Amino acid sequence: MASVKSLASAALSEGKGVLRLSPTWVPRSFLQPGRRLKLHPHDYYALGTHRGGIDERWFASTTEAANEGRSHDEGLSYCVAGGEKFLLRDAVAELGAEMVGDHIWGKYKKWPVYSKFFDNMGPIPHHMHQNAEQAKLVGQEGKPESYYFPPQLNNVGNNFPYTFMGLEPGTTKDQVVECLNRWNDGDNRILDLSKAYRLQVGTGWLIPPCILHAPGSLLTYEPQWGSDVFGMYQSMVEGRAVPRSLLVKDFPKEKHDDNQYLVDALDWEGNVNPNFKDSHYLEPIVASGSDKDGYVDRWIVYGRIKSEQLFTAKELTVNPGAKVTIKDGGAYGWITVQGEGRVNGLKLQTPAMIRFGQMTEDEVFVTAKAAADGVVFENTGSEPLVGLRYFGPEAQPGAPAVGTYKS
Repeated sequence: MASVKSLASAALSEGKGVLRLSPTWVPRSFLQPGRRLKLHPHDYYALGTHRGGIDERWFASTTEAANEGRSHDEGLSYCVAGGEKFLLRDAVAELGAEMVGDHIWGKYKKWPVYSKFFDNMGPIPHHMHQNAEQAKLVGQEGKPESYYFPPQLNNVGNNFPYTFMGLEPGTTKDQVVECLNRWNDGDNRILDLSKAYRLQVGTGWLIPPCILHAPGSLLTYEPQWGSDVFGMYQSMVEGRAVPRSLLVKDFPKEKHDDNQYLVDALDWEGNVNPNFKDSHYLEPIVASGSDKDGYVDRWIVYGRIKSEQLFTAKELTVNPGAKVTIKDGGAYGWITVQGEGRVNGLKLQTPAMIRFGQMTEDEVFVTAKAAADGVVFENTGSEPLVGLRYFGPEAQPGAPAVGTYKS
């Protein structure tokens, strides 16, 4: 096999800065798949029931999934070109700034973000993701994240399309410590201290680290930082016990029995914020285009976390027969969610059903240079061509702030 550098360079030359990616499937042993990922019905447990059902598909990922019993490449995206395949992570390591741009390569020396489809039948436990300082204590990175609920994949809301977020204003730390003290008594009742928001298809949320959240059952597109750290603070969900190991796995071992420490790890002001929704809720904002132009490009994830723009995302809709050149400020991962067409001449096709291990034509990675020069999207079908694309840090300085949709 030729070197990754030569394979990636040849593929980028042929695709004019666009790399074809194969599907990346990730199971979770403690969750029940929502079955909207378009996997064949026989394949949701393709890795074995001991590994759990497949409830996630990761996009343009150079981040490993932190699962027990995982395969060596679980969570990592593969590029496919010329009958060969190679890891996107290796292509980035070999080509550096040519792939991800000068700013990201200069600061991070990698592609530091990823996105996924997260798809479950019901809610998951109230949990948080550690911040950078906390995660560093266990050799990992923190994880802010964001949500968008694509209409094309949410024809059904499944069992609980509501998400508990944060804690009710006035909640005390002692009350949450008591919940952790009751871990083995059944339901520790931490949701009694929180508030659920009904999820709306076509909207989203921006969630900083250390904020408690219990995602509901809409299929979710999740641009986020390239990490898989978390701590589960709810002891039982839908009648299923949550192992305490999932609470403490990403905290220092000497703190695993220190419930006060675990509560102090939360962003307390952020969790009890009386204006929580206004601080985190997102609705799409038109970035460019109109029906008259034959396309509309919308911001779906935007805003800053502690003054930093860590990731953003857009939804592009191209009308049948239309062709448009889209310029962006940085590299991105793209997933097609409706229709068919081309991206810089490469075919795009939204699959109706996918067998585990099967190649698709719905996902690509676009380099920073190609994005800056302009990528040509063409709709060759009879319905709208729709795709979601996410960007890395500081790639979109003109992105809106949280709350801008109101104006």
